[in-house]
Amino acid sequence: MTPASPAAARALPAASPRAAAPRPRRRRFAAPAVLLAPFFLLFTAVTLVPIGYAVHLSLYAEHRSGLGFGGSETVFTGLGNYTRALGDAAFRAGFSNLLQYCLLYIPLMMALALALALLLDSALVRARRFFQLALFLPHAVPGTIAALVWVYLYTPGISPVIDALNSFGGQTDLLGHPLPAVVNMAVWEWTGYNMVIFFAALQAIPREVLEAAVVDGAGPLRTALSIKVPLIRSSLTVVGLFTVIGSLQLFTEPVILHGTTPSVVSTWSPNMYAYTAAFERHDYGLAAASSVLLALAAAALSFVVTRATRGRGRRTRSQHATEAAA
Repeated sequence: MTPASPAAARALPAASPRAAAPRPRRRRFAAPAVLLAPFFLLFTAVTLVPIGYAVHLSLYAEHRSGLGFGGSETVFTGLGNYTRALGDAAFRAGFSNLLQYCLLYIPLMMALALALALLLDSALVRARRFFQLALFLPHAVPGTIAALVWVYLYTPGISPVIDALNSFGGQTDLLGHPLPAVVNMAVWEWTGYNMVIFFAALQAIPREVLEAAVVDGAGPLRTALSIKVPLIRSSLTVVGLFTVIGSLQLFTEPVILHGTTPSVVSTWSPNMYAYTAAFERHDYGLAAASSVLLALAAAALSFVVTRATRGRGRRTRSQHATEAAA
């Protein structure tokens, strides 16, 4: 073996023990920390801090001294505001209205959005892009403007729809019971949005799976119900979860109807109850307590929906594994 010349030895860089050592853990997590820091700062500023402030407000109440001419005194009440909210019949009636709204709105909207998505995914529909845009447009309209348009269509005397119905005889009052009107507004606004989500999930299904179903003799309806719907179960779960959370925040539609029909009181939904307590009665402790209770109800309901759908998904996967093994 020929020994290396002194010049070649000088040309070779010396191995540095510092370069061979692994990177410190602090440097390894520095870049993710820098990238995630803006998100955590914004999340703390717009979510955690308001929640903490609402919990703080819910523990205090303002008591005015004398006949109301003196100053107000902030008193720690503990769970007193929560007791007042739960003991108020108007607050409980708001949850009852919200429960009826969810039982009508969520199944109707999801079934309609899924049916439209399956129809657009089939080979029977032409001008698919046009119908996607047309069905999504109601969601692009701001909720307040949409509610005002529906109030115009619901109000007797100025509504062409009611005038056309009254021409057949009798008097039609679409706002006699406001629940169908509120559900109709929400379905009109959110069906197209969720339809786009379902349609995107359907487009992600491998085409060879659908072709195999056709070869096995499955018709369009059997393919849609037995193959397409189970394969987009995760999208159905996400949409259902977000719909439940959004339904508990119902506010815009009943507030708009409140100015036109006496059947929609100022406490028709829990959000309206909190709004009335804060900005009409100036009882900020009660408003904060009712808001915290609504948030807890949303968290509990979201947990129940997540657990139920996760268990169903596990059972479905085990059934598929059993069928594949057989």
